[in-house]
Amino acid sequence: MGVIKVSQSFRTKVTPSRMFKALILDSHNLCPQLMFSSIKSIDFLQGKGEPGTIKQMNFTDASPFNYVKHRIDEMDEEKFMCKYTFIEGDALMDKLDHITYEVKFEPYGFGGCICRITSEYYTKENVEIKEEDIELGKDRAIGMYEVVEAYLLAHPHAYN
Repeated sequence: MGVIKVSQSFRTKVTPSRMFKALILDSHNLCPQLMFSSIKSIDFLQGKGEPGTIKQMNFTDASPFNYVKHRIDEMDEEKFMCKYTFIEGDALMDKLDHITYEVKFEPYGFGGCICRITSEYYTKENVEIKEEDIELGKDRAIGMYEVVEAYLLAHPHAYN
C-alpha cells in the first residue's frame, strides 16, 4: 500500500469559527442546499457528529460518483480542526483503500482565516494513482469550500 500526501491552503475573509461551523459542524444541512446540482444529501449513519460518527454523502446524477462514506476521527471545536477518513464509496475509484483528511481553520488578518487541508491517499496493493486524479479531488474540495465561503460572505449573520 502506497501513501500520497498532499497539502493545500487558501485564505478567506470569513472567520475560522464561521467556516468551521458551516463546513464541518453543519455541512450535512448546508452543502446539499448550496451544491444541489452535485450533492443530493448527507446522512448520518452512525453518531451525531462526534468522533466515530459515520456520514454518507449522496451525489446527484450529474456527478460522476454515487456516494462516499466518511468517518469522523477527531474533532476540536476550540481549535477549529477536524480529521476524517473516506472509508467507502465509488469516489475511491477502486484504486484507493481510504483517504484521510485533516482540516484546520486558522485566524488570518482582520477577521479572516487560512483553511489548511492535508490529505493522505492510501492506494490499494499494486495500484498506482495518477496525478490528475489527485488534482481533480483537490479541485473538488476547494470548490466546495469556495461555495461555502461565498455564501458566508453574502450572509454575514449566518453561522455566528
